[in-house]
Amino acid sequence: MNDTVTPHVSAALVAQTVKNAITSRKSTRAFLSHPVEDSLIDELLQIAGTAPSGSNVQPWQVHVVTGPARDRLSQALLAAHQAGEPEAREYHYYPRKWRSPYIDRRRATGWGLYGLLGIEKGDREASARQHGRNYEFFGAPVVLIFTIDRDLEVGSWLDYGMFLQNIMVAARGFGLHSCPQAALANYPKIVKQQLGIGDDQMIVCGMSLGYEDTQDPVNRFQPRRMALDEFVRHHRE
Repeated sequence: MNDTVTPHVSAALVAQTVKNAITSRKSTRAFLSHPVEDSLIDELLQIAGTAPSGSNVQPWQVHVVTGPARDRLSQALLAAHQAGEPEAREYHYYPRKWRSPYIDRRRATGWGLYGLLGIEKGDREASARQHGRNYEFFGAPVVLIFTIDRDLEVGSWLDYGMFLQNIMVAARGFGLHSCPQAALANYPKIVKQQLGIGDDQMIVCGMSLGYEDTQDPVNRFQPRRMALDEFVRHHRE
């Protein structure tokens, strides 16, 4: 926190506002159909674009998909999902070989969400139906598709994460919620065809954006976060 806070706004209030924006962010899986103005989307992306990147490379490129274009993309992705076409992500998002504690957290998250929705273990049809909600963008009126130049390296991908987080935190300041979606990178050929994206680009992920449906029980789900002593080590001497 710097010393440029105006006299009328205390540092404590600014800190609390930032904290609230960060901690109230969640993966929202049910949205209202209320539209989000283009000017607001542009403002969010302008804010997000202040994210740091090595040598100021700024590797992010964003496709904002709304209206009929959104619906066509959804229909194409959902059809591929329902047809059981194999996933064809252009990079490995998850570990190639799962191990503890990561597989344990993955299972706890999946079982916790499905349990809340009344989906029993082994019910593949219901699980597939819920997974298909990714391709309906959970009802959100806005979907953002993020791409990166294929020849950029790991450092630029790390920078990209800071950009994505900026969008999600800034959205909270405007009363919006979001859901980052690696699942939208499962069908890169479909996404590129629908949006006219060249093969020099890789699909990083997508993000649903809109106003939360607070009446839908799915939005009550919150996975457990690690306690400090699980991931922090202090080195003093």
